[in-house]
Amino acid sequence: MAIKRILLVDDSPTERHVIGEILTKAGFQVSMAEDGEKGVALAKSEKPDLIVMDVVMPGLNGFQATRAITKDPETQHIPVILCTTKDQETDKVWGLRQGAKDYVVKPVNGPDLLGKIAALG
Repeated sequence: MAIKRILLVDDSPTERHVIGEILTKAGFQVSMAEDGEKGVALAKSEKPDLIVMDVVMPGLNGFQATRAITKDPETQHIPVILCTTKDQETDKVWGLRQGAKDYVVKPVNGPDLLGKIAALG
């Protein structure tokens, strides 16, 4: 499956801008949500090819949102890459257990993120 449309979920306007720029310049169509609840809702309505999900957010955090998306028959086919400042191995293991396909630590390295996306495509 070719990845064309990406949903970016992050509560930080700065991170949404920076990561959004990386993805847009690489030719992806990017939609954005500023929290986990909106991310889950957009995943259902837009059915993006990939979700890039922050972890630390108010309300529904990225681990909870990822679990909701990967357990729902409507959205379970959408891969999720967690993108977070949480850089402990235990955080990564926990994120992958929630259903995420990969894990990127902030600050985001553009080529690293794009390489992970290419590996999923």
